[in-house]
Amino acid sequence: MESPLALYRRYRPETFAEVIGQDHVTEPLRAALAGNRANHAYLFSGPRGCGKTTSARILARTLNCEKAPVADPCGECESCVDLARRGPGSIDVIEIDAASHGGVDDARDLREKAFFAPVRSRFKVYIIDEAHMVSTQGFNALLKLVEEPPPHLRFVFATTEPDKVIPTIRSRTHHYPFRLIPPRLLTTYLSELCDKEQVQIEPAALPLVVRAGGGSARDTLSVLDQLMGGAGPEGVTYTLAAGLLGYTPDTLLDEVVDAFAAGDGSAVFGVVDKVIETGQDPRRFTEDLLRRLRDLVIVSAVPDAPATGLIDIAEDAAERLVGQAARFGPAELSRAADLVATGLTEMRGATAPRLLLELICARVLLPGADHSSEGVMARLDRLERRMTISGGDPSPAPTVAAEPEAVAPAPPVIEPTPVGPTPEAVVEPAAQPAAQPAARPAAQPDAEPEAKPAPARASGGSALTLVDVRRLWPDIVEATKQRRRLTWIYLTQQAQVVGVDAETLTLGFSNAGARESFDTGGSAEIVRQAAIDVVGHDWRVETIVDPGADASAPAPAPRPPVERAEPARPPSQTAGDQLGSPSASEPGTSAAPGAAPPEAPPDSARVDDPDPAAEGARADDTDVDTSGSDSTQLLADALGAQVIEEIPHP
Repeated sequence: MESPLALYRRYRPETFAEVIGQDHVTEPLRAALAGNRANHAYLFSGPRGCGKTTSARILARTLNCEKAPVADPCGECESCVDLARRGPGSIDVIEIDAASHGGVDDARDLREKAFFAPVRSRFKVYIIDEAHMVSTQGFNALLKLVEEPPPHLRFVFATTEPDKVIPTIRSRTHHYPFRLIPPRLLTTYLSELCDKEQVQIEPAALPLVVRAGGGSARDTLSVLDQLMGGAGPEGVTYTLAAGLLGYTPDTLLDEVVDAFAAGDGSAVFGVVDKVIETGQDPRRFTEDLLRRLRDLVIVSAVPDAPATGLIDIAEDAAERLVGQAARFGPAELSRAADLVATGLTEMRGATAPRLLLELICARVLLPGADHSSEGVMARLDRLERRMTISGGDPSPAPTVAAEPEAVAPAPPVIEPTPVGPTPEAVVEPAAQPAAQPAARPAAQPDAEPEAKPAPARASGGSALTLVDVRRLWPDIVEATKQRRRLTWIYLTQQAQVVGVDAETLTLGFSNAGARESFDTGGSAEIVRQAAIDVVGHDWRVETIVDPGADASAPAPAPRPPVERAEPARPPSQTAGDQLGSPSASEPGTSAAPGAAPPEAPPDSARVDDPDPAAEGARADDTDVDTSGSDSTQLLADALGAQVIEEIPHP
C-alpha cells in the first residue's frame, strides 16, 4: 500500500486563485499574464513556506499553457498536466537549488544550456530557489544572461533574504515580496482541510496549530499533519495539541493570572512548582504568560477584541479573558507585562531558569517595592479598584434615615456642677424647657449626615462578592500584620477566603490544626478589625477546613455567631431625662415666681471658687450648656454621648 503524501504536498496550490494570503502578489501577476505583459525575470522574496516556489511553478505553468495568454492555467493541456500537483514535471521547467549549485561553475553551465530552445513548451523557465546562496562570482556570471536573455528564456529567483542578491541582478527583475499568512485566514483554511480529510479537531486546538506554524502555510500544514497522524477516534484535541507542541495549558495560565490578581503568593509559586514538576520548560511558560498578559492588555483597552479579531483565541476563552482583564488595572497589567518581558530576555542562556521565573513572579506580586513610575501607577490602580468595590455607593444617607431611633435622640446635656447657682443660672433652664427640644431638630439635619455615615455603613449589608473580597484580601492580610504577626502568618500560609455574604466572612484552612490554633488564639477578631479598616464592613469571621485540602474529611460545622458588644451608652442622656431628673427640676419647682432663690451652700462655694466673679462666669457657662446652643448641639451630634461625658467641666 502506497503511503500518502505529506499534507502540504497533497494540497499544494495549482492556480493563483488557490494561493491564500498573498493577494497583493497574485492579483498583479494574473493581470500581467492575462495582458501578455510578463517580464523576463522575477524575484520572489519572503519568509519560508509562504508560497514563493509554489507561485513560481504556477507562473511557469501559466506561461507554457496552450491557451496563453491567460490569468490561470487551463489544467488540460500537456504542459499543465505535466506541471500539475502529481504530474511528472516538464523538461522545459528547470528548478535549481542554489544552496548546492551556487558556484561560478554552476552558473557557467546554466549559461551554456540556456541558449538552447525549449523542447515542447513556449518558454524555458529557470526557477532558482534559495537565490541568496549564489555566490557573487556566480551572479556576475549570470548578469549578462539575465540582463539580455533570449526570447524563449524566463528566470524566477526565490529567496528569503533579498538583500543578499546583488543589486545588479535585483535591478533587472520584478520584485514581489511575499508575507506571512494572517492567523484568522490560516485558521479558516485549516478547518476546511480537516473537513476534507474527515478529521475532527477542537476549536481550541486550532490557535495552537496556527501559533506553532508561525504564519507559514507549509510549517502549519506539517504540524497539522503530525497531529492528525497521532489523533485517536476523538480527533485532534486541545490536550493532544498542547502536550505535543509543548505549550502551557490554559488551566495553568488561568490559575497564575487569578493568583496575580488576588495577590496570592502561595498560589503563584504553587503554579511555578507545577511547571517544574511536570517537566515543562520555564522559558516556554514565561513566553506563554507574556502572551496571556498581552491579550489581557488588549482586552482591557478594547473589551470586544476577541470578537473583532485583535486577539486570536477560541470563542470559549473570550469571556474568561474579559473577566480576568476586569480584575486588573491598565497600569498594573502593563507593568506585569514589562516585568515578564524583561525576565524572558534575562532567561536566555540562564543556568537557573526556575530561579529567574520565581523572581519575576515576586516582582509582579510586590508593586509596593517598586518605586518606579510603573510601580506607583500599579498601586494607584489597586487603590482605585478598592474604592470602586468598597466605595461604589458614596451616599450612605438612606441607611442613616432608615434608623431614626438610633440617631434621633437628642444629645446629652452636660450636668451642672454642684456649685450653688446664681439666680440667672437657676431661672433660665426652667424658663425654657419647651423651647429646647424645638431648637434641636433644626440643627440635626446639618450634623446628622456627617456624624453617622461610618457606623451606618459598618452595620448595613454588603454587596461585595467573593471575587471582590479576594481582590482586597491581600490588603486585609497586610493590615493584620500591623496588629498581630501570628495571625498574618496563618493567613499567608494556611488560609484562603472561601465564602462571603452580608454578615459572614468564611475562611478555609488547609488542616484542622491550623484552624483550631487560629480560633483559639483570638485571630478572628484581628481579621474582623482589619476588614473594617480596609473595606469598611463588619463581618463575623468563621472558619472551616477546606475540603480541597483533604477530600475525605467532612467540612465541619461553622462556628456559632460572635455577638458584637454594643458600646455602653450613658444612662438617660436625652433632653427629657435631663429636665425631668431631680437635679434639674428641683431648682425650677422650688423657686416660685417672685420668690428668692435658695442660698448656695457656703462649703461648695468656698471649695470650688470663692470669687463671686468666678461664680457669675460659671453661671453663664451653665446657662450656655443647658440651653441647647448650636456649638453644644453640634459637638454632641458629632462625638456622641459617651465622649461628651468624658469632657471635664471647667
